[in-house]
Amino acid sequence: MTDKELVEGCIREDRIAQKYLWDQYSSKLLALCMRYTQNQEEAEDALMEAYVKIYDNMKKFRFQSALETWMRRICVNVSINKLRARKNIFNELSESEFELGYLDSQYNQLQVNQIMELVHQLPTGYKTVFNLFAVEGYSHKEISKLLEIDEGTSRSQLAKARKVLQEWVTKLGLDK
Repeated sequence: MTDKELVEGCIREDRIAQKYLWDQYSSKLLALCMRYTQNQEEAEDALMEAYVKIYDNMKKFRFQSALETWMRRICVNVSINKLRARKNIFNELSESEFELGYLDSQYNQLQVNQIMELVHQLPTGYKTVFNLFAVEGYSHKEISKLLEIDEGTSRSQLAKARKVLQEWVTKLGLDK
């Protein structure tokens, strides 16, 4: 099924097209939501909310980007809105919090999933800005609008996230 057929089917509320859309993208989009939320349950909640928005707004999709890109943006926005509901997500780490909770001698080479696990352990503000900038490709200006923060705060959170990640990577010996 092409994206065009899929979109047209979802607009018609064709259950087969809707199921295909879910089957095709839900695992990728859940992983995306996990990068911004605190736990699996919150990520699943964000995913369900995103899919409702996707289905409700499918007739607005104009093929100016890939369908997956459009859906990813909706998932990021829903996840960010869930973060906004929490208070004080842009806290700074104390020196003692730079300590990683575990050392795993099995890490002998740097893998994407290992980095993502470290990113997930970052404080919410650091993790959110890092994901938006480094993973999703948003600019600091876009991040500041999306999160309703100053561009300087976005830059600062990214710099701090990078510093913490570098410390953890070095401590775990993943940089060798």
